[in-house]
Amino acid sequence: MTDWIPVQKDKKHIARERARAKELRKSQWWQDKLNAGICYYCRKQFTREELTMDHIVPVSRGGRSNRGNIVASCKQCNNAKKYLTPVEILMKKVSPVQKKKSE
Repeated sequence: MTDWIPVQKDKKHIARERARAKELRKSQWWQDKLNAGICYYCRKQFTREELTMDHIVPVSRGGRSNRGNIVASCKQCNNAKKYLTPVEILMKKVSPVQKKKSE
């Protein structure tokens, strides 16, 4: 399967935001997110070790490492999301057949 969305990566932006994310991992705010144990996407309960840090708007797409853009995600959801935004994930799930039925 090929990527259907072109991604323009700014290496300096990515390095800067990854460093900020690393610092956020040390914060009490992030520890509280892990302790809650809920994946932002599937809403299932997980242990701290099963959760990862995810940028809602990916860093490779210009997203920033701040509290408004970072969520706890299970590894399965994070891997499935890749570089997509939540809206793009929904758009990808809608097949042409479903679009025609609703017209």
